Amino acid sequence: MDLILCHTTADFDALGAAVGLTRLLPGSKIVLTGGSHPPVRDFLALHRDEYPLIERRSVNPETIRSLTVVDTQQRDRLGKAAEWLDLPNLKEIIVYDHHLGQESDITATRSHISSVGATTTLIVEQLQQQEISLTPAEATVMALGIHVDTGSLTFDQSTARDALALAWLMQQGASLSVISTYRDPGLSLQLQQLLTEALESLDYLCLRGYTIAWVTLKTDAFVPGLSSLASELVELTEIDAILLANEYPLSESDSRLTLIGRSQIPKTNLNLLFQLLGGGGHSQAASLNLRGVDSQAILKQLVDGVKAQIPYPPTARDLMSSPVRTILPETTIAEAQRILLRYGNSGLSVVDTQGQLVGIISRRDIDIALHHGFSHAPVKGYMTTNLKTITPDTTLPQIESLMVTYDIGRLPVLENGQLVGIVTRTDVLRELHQERHEEEEGTEERRKSNINLPQLQNKLAPQLWKLLTIASQEAEKRGWHLYLVGGAVRDLLLSEAAGSLMIKDIDLVVDGFHKSADVGAGVELAKALQQLYPAARLEIHGAFQTAALLWHKDPELDSLWVDIATARTEFYPYPAANPEVEASSIRQDLYRRDFTINAIALRLTSPRSGELLDFFGGLLDLQAKQIRVLHANSFIEDPTRIYRGVRFAVRFGFEIEPQTEEFIRYAINSGVYDRTSQENTKTPALQTRLKTELKHILEAPYWKSALQLLDNLGALQCIHPTLKLDESLLRQLRLLERCLRRFDAEQTLIHWQMRLEALIAHLATEYRVKVVQNLQLQEDSIVRLKNLTQSYNKVIEYLPTFQRPSQVVQLLRQYDLAMLILIALQSRREIRHQIWEYLTVLANVQPLLNGNDLKKLGYKPGPQYRQILDDVVAATLDRVIKDRTEAEEFLAQHYPN
Repeated sequence: MDLILCHTTADFDALGAAVGLTRLLPGSKIVLTGGSHPPVRDFLALHRDEYPLIERRSVNPETIRSLTVVDTQQRDRLGKAAEWLDLPNLKEIIVYDHHLGQESDITATRSHISSVGATTTLIVEQLQQQEISLTPAEATVMALGIHVDTGSLTFDQSTARDALALAWLMQQGASLSVISTYRDPGLSLQLQQLLTEALESLDYLCLRGYTIAWVTLKTDAFVPGLSSLASELVELTEIDAILLANEYPLSESDSRLTLIGRSQIPKTNLNLLFQLLGGGGHSQAASLNLRGVDSQAILKQLVDGVKAQIPYPPTARDLMSSPVRTILPETTIAEAQRILLRYGNSGLSVVDTQGQLVGIISRRDIDIALHHGFSHAPVKGYMTTNLKTITPDTTLPQIESLMVTYDIGRLPVLENGQLVGIVTRTDVLRELHQERHEEEEGTEERRKSNINLPQLQNKLAPQLWKLLTIASQEAEKRGWHLYLVGGAVRDLLLSEAAGSLMIKDIDLVVDGFHKSADVGAGVELAKALQQLYPAARLEIHGAFQTAALLWHKDPELDSLWVDIATARTEFYPYPAANPEVEASSIRQDLYRRDFTINAIALRLTSPRSGELLDFFGGLLDLQAKQIRVLHANSFIEDPTRIYRGVRFAVRFGFEIEPQTEEFIRYAINSGVYDRTSQENTKTPALQTRLKTELKHILEAPYWKSALQLLDNLGALQCIHPTLKLDESLLRQLRLLERCLRRFDAEQTLIHWQMRLEALIAHLATEYRVKVVQNLQLQEDSIVRLKNLTQSYNKVIEYLPTFQRPSQVVQLLRQYDLAMLILIALQSRREIRHQIWEYLTVLANVQPLLNGNDLKKLGYKPGPQYRQILDDVVAATLDRVIKDRTEAEEFLAQHYPN
């Protein structure tokens, strides 16, 4: 006999899963191990004959071959049927459940446990795979299981898999009228009476913007359907969490406690709390049954547990943009529009000469004024003066309520009467979306895509962890937030190593503006750290409000670069310019960055140390292995971002997201770089910053792949419009690598620079000097590329005519190794062969005599020594002399003493 066991007080999910399994396991029977929920009991009163149900007492244990347990992993939830799990004749025990994170005490031969809203969904998926059809009665009870356990797909644990399963069950003929009858059957008369009692006896507590309630109901006996009563209380009172206790006697000296928990508070987990007492369930719905306990002590323990789990809600301080763009009431509409365009804001705060907030003007207000031709009118005639304001400690729920109640798009943040920030609808929606996304992610996925400080400590080299800890402590002393940002966070998330990651380049951001209005916070923190790490060199860049600590071959930190910046925003006055920088908040600091995978921050300071800030989907892009840009105009403003994007894509094996690739091609094909170069003498993004990106690419092991991707995108045009990676240039680059390996094993040349020179040398002669000067390469590179054509022409003209090796040496020794390599790259095979022979053989031939020998032979020291020795080398090269004796005879003949 093959049996399917539902847990005690079976619900529709357990019954629905069991019914579905009877189709997967033909001939199997369902056993309700101990009662059922009232709606299930009422349903079975009419439909029992549709399903293969048998009584537990009718089972002969000796005939049981296999047991399949649904919707639980705990033996004690199977009542007396749990004894069957220990039968010696059992061949198989299978478990189906959707409660992740529970420790199972059932020794199963197979388990099917997955993060879905209902166990029934798992059965539906297997039925679909095996193409098994259902009767309408079977489809109906299974659909009921999913509807009830997911709240008709409204509970947070609901997944797309549940929705697909429901759709299939509807195709199988599930009855919607039956589902609507039993999904929400209403409260029985007894439960209605208890509802009235509960409403009068509820205890409430408001904490961090959430309301929790608890109540104890004493009855004469067990009351079925308490879960429905708990849900009804939540709905009627609009509380965020409830703990409903029901205590009833078993005898004069014994009693039983049933406790139901419901929570709608993000990041709370009732399952964890109830498991500690032997219960369980979901993160937002759990229950337990205890016997002979102090009900009030148990209830207090659970209330305290819920209170401890309630997260600190984001406050205006966390959400706001700071500093706030302000204008005076006399500012013209036209000037206000220019400021909005520059900073991309949707509105501006208006302050008087004392800095007091007097109004707000929105983009819509400005557009209307411009439409009517009032560009020169002052904004005071159009601004809103009836303002609602908040403080830095106003919570997100309070902010959301204000915006909805008064239909306000932006709320100024005032502290001690001073305007310190502004919160917009976009800030609120982004935060709400992020919270929902975190809740919707399964536990396993969240574990993969999240990181906390203990995980960070385990991944990083200990000395780096110590440095970050000290930095965060110094920031906390000053009341600032400190964040690890950008590439370091990205590399931590990608790293699989433990305890060995030694990041060479770390970016830290101080968000202290809202506390001290000190734009030099990053510099101050860097100075404090330098006092603790005197071996580090301190560099300060005032224009960008940043400082850097540099270690060089330190015994602990090796060669480490730590950038410390004040959170800032930036504006590009024209394409390819250096940005103009202003202090701001961490949110705006991340918003100004290039790609989503580099716009993730990890908070190092309390109270939410270890919190990941990912406002733009960087974690998802890391998982999808794609490079996605933050802003449509990003590449127009800064072409070096194209090179950075390509570098990241090739380095990590990622793809450039299609929309991002379109933005790249549009920026290149628009001609904006040519125009801006003609209109502006300084275009750092096409000069020094482009050279830096080229250096990063050309010194990396993946430089060839990166160049090919840049060429595919047309991005080599940023170096020069005519530069293309054609077959000729590819051949030259392959030759260059052979030359560098053969002739510069000691790396006396700068190899990345040689690769760049080879690219520039491929351009027409008239472009080379301009490009090399534009990129501001070293003087020797400028001279080399300036003289390359002349030197090349001389070599290819004379070298083929030479008959003697000494002539080859005399011509080629006037050029350094780098010039000879560049000449060889552009020469035909015969010329390259002669240059190769010169570098490998002829240049290494030494004179058979030296200066001391000449002195012994009676020659007076002087300038003629060089000429004599050169002639001896030439004679040696040309095989005129072969040994010392012939060398002395040569001197006697040509330089008689």
